[in-house]
Amino acid sequence: MKHLISITDLSVEEIDEILRLAERFKEDRYRNRITDYLRNRSLAMIFEYPSTRTRVSFEVAMADLGGHALYLSWNDLQLGRGETIRDTAKVLSRYVHGVMIRAKKHETIEEFARHSEVPVINGLSDFEHPCQVLSDLFTIKEYKGSFRNLTLTWVGDGNNVCNSLILASAMMGFRMVVSTPEGYEPDEDVIRRAREEFNGDIIIEKDPVRAVENADIIYTDVWISMGMEDERDRRLSDFREYQVNEMLVRKSKESVIVMHCLPAHRGEEITSGVLDSEQSVVIDQAENRLHVQKAILVRLLSDIEISELTE
Repeated sequence: MKHLISITDLSVEEIDEILRLAERFKEDRYRNRITDYLRNRSLAMIFEYPSTRTRVSFEVAMADLGGHALYLSWNDLQLGRGETIRDTAKVLSRYVHGVMIRAKKHETIEEFARHSEVPVINGLSDFEHPCQVLSDLFTIKEYKGSFRNLTLTWVGDGNNVCNSLILASAMMGFRMVVSTPEGYEPDEDVIRRAREEFNGDIIIEKDPVRAVENADIIYTDVWISMGMEDERDRRLSDFREYQVNEMLVRKSKESVIVMHCLPAHRGEEITSGVLDSEQSVVIDQAENRLHVQKAILVRLLSDIEISELTE
């Protein structure tokens, strides 16, 4: 049994397989091909935070694959009334074939996985967002062809998505530049691991203009994530020089693409002009969550060899 808690739970070969399978599923959907590889399989989806893309992409993915997804709000479960994660994990393991969790704390998902008898998928935690980043890799490959000689510049908060992207960039062999104000850097252990374990080319550059000079991809995310509302005024002040706007994009390559995992706070971390521009790939990036979730689910919840589907 295999879980997906961190992007590093997958090997480079497994990531490549997921991207190839996602490409197959994207083509199948546009051609209306039936792909019921998860018939009679169920996925429990536990949400401690609300969601749009994660919930809809997983739920539709299970339906398209012939399976069933159950939406379970944290407060609708006995978890919200004090039942232990251990007991919930053990019981749900007898009902469903997999569990996807969107939790406030990364440790919650890790503890659930320790006691689960079925695969557990990290649908977002405060530390990593591997499903989002797999979709990002798929989108980058669609637009750039490969990861070779690419530079991705992250502008903004060094958050959970940034952590997963740092590890993914090191694993897949492209450079990542992170531009963020002092005090908002990505996790130090993540940077160390990316450099030492995967020989990653990770650069921290405080000046966003310098950071985007050779960027093939500019990526940003909200400055104020869920649960940080009380920090709003301070964060808006600290990040005011890190907006992805038309001027900043012009400092990068003409062929640059702009990414955002959404939801976006227009006028804060990114302008509407950039978000709606021809260089923006955010809608394709969001759509690709569906195709990549399918690939993840088939890999973890079925007995099918992915090589059989990607030949």
